Amino acid sequence: MEVRDYELDCEQIVNNANYLHYMEHTRHKFCQDAGLSFIEMHNKGVDAVVRKIEIEYKTSLHGGESFISCLRLERKGPRFIFHQDIVKPDGEIVAEAIVTVVVLKDGKLSRGDELAEVFKDYIG
Repeated sequence: MEVRDYELDCEQIVNNANYLHYMEHTRHKFCQDAGLSFIEMHNKGVDAVVRKIEIEYKTSLHGGESFISCLRLERKGPRFIFHQDIVKPDGEIVAEAIVTVVVLKDGKLSRGDELAEVFKDYIG
């Protein structure tokens, strides 16, 4: 990905909230590539929702810089834990996050077996 001018704050660095956007885009692209359709699941009464995000900012991105957004996935009971990193091309870590996702079935917390099936080849 590449930093866009409108994502910068008055210090000419990426505003902290944009890292959450980058990570969300990465999770959604991962889910799409794994064959998960949020619309189809929602129509079946199944919704994956973010429960908690812990993020640590290590350094800043500046306008025009490119970066890589990475993730790895694990499951702890009904929770799906996304470990996400924003990394500069030289390997310098910009931000690290742990994103906890839970699954609601017809509005109630579930074990998330529907997501586990979709993610079975990716859960480490």
